[in-house]
Amino acid sequence: MIKTYTQRKKAKTWLKNYRGKRPVFACVLGFTETGLIPNISAAGATPEDRKYTAIADAEFLATGINTSFPLPPLVAGASPVLISRAVVAAQDLPLFIFDAGLAIAPTIQAIPLSGSPAKCLSTGKALPIETVLQLFVQGLVWGEKLAQSGAYVILSECVVGGTTTALAVLTALGIAAKDKVNSSHSTCNHAQKWEIVQAGLQHLEQTVTPFEIVAAVGDPMQIAVAGMAIAASRHAGVLLAGGTQMLAVYALARAIAAHQNLVWNPDAIIAGTTRWVAEDPTGNTVDLALAVQDVPLLATQLSFAKSKFAQLRAYEQGFVKEGVGAGGAAIAAHLYQNWTQEKLLSAIEAQL
Repeated sequence: MIKTYTQRKKAKTWLKNYRGKRPVFACVLGFTETGLIPNISAAGATPEDRKYTAIADAEFLATGINTSFPLPPLVAGASPVLISRAVVAAQDLPLFIFDAGLAIAPTIQAIPLSGSPAKCLSTGKALPIETVLQLFVQGLVWGEKLAQSGAYVILSECVVGGTTTALAVLTALGIAAKDKVNSSHSTCNHAQKWEIVQAGLQHLEQTVTPFEIVAAVGDPMQIAVAGMAIAASRHAGVLLAGGTQMLAVYALARAIAAHQNLVWNPDAIIAGTTRWVAEDPTGNTVDLALAVQDVPLLATQLSFAKSKFAQLRAYEQGFVKEGVGAGGAAIAAHLYQNWTQEKLLSAIEAQL
């Protein structure tokens, strides 16, 4: 059910340490105007739909129903929150939902992190530096708290346009990420992403701090989760639940820890995603993880090939792939309660 793609020895130790242990599931919501660029993302069929993606996903994650906003209409497929909700609900995982910076107020109780939505990264002025620093401090505080709530912490996100801000942050940190990131499209829109990133990066000075990079071209989730990962790693395991975006968060956390001389435990951290991301022929997540270096990349081997629902079978054609910690939730389902492929698929289908 779980396959390791990089850093096998580290991953094996991590899995052994946390097998049979109950995690806590945290989802950090954020917004960037980058997500409103036409065709940048398939996480919502139109730019207008994408304004509500995080709101609707959070509502479903928390309650299992949508009363305020329906799950966003997608180009194809169904929201990955179905996977996360199935595991969180059936395995009774402690759930924390955070608002790092949304353009529209969430419809459920989300813990506010005093952030704000980001402007498009192409402006080179995504977030005020004060907001970035505030989000980081809040991340440190909550990372400590989350580590007390479970044997390990699953850190997930919902940010439409987030793989593009991830590409920008990775590139600014000196990591060769061009043409390696993923997207919610069946074929990754690398050229479009790179053009936007180039526009944003031209505003950056030669020597900048990791905080200034996020302020220029990042999004509010990244800095909050980087803080959470640093603080939580001191006391518990951390599963960064996602592909491209969480590899960027790891690289950011490492850069901040070095820049600020912070104590953390990188060996306690892994990145966990879905097979659809790890083996996406139009992205290159494994090479990206190798470029980021010392973080293990794992993926659930969950398959929707035999699902009775066409919306789920669309994942096997490369649509959607990941989001809202879907891959991390599926990994945890197997680790904690030894769920099989059949049991997980049945729990997900029950959500539909």
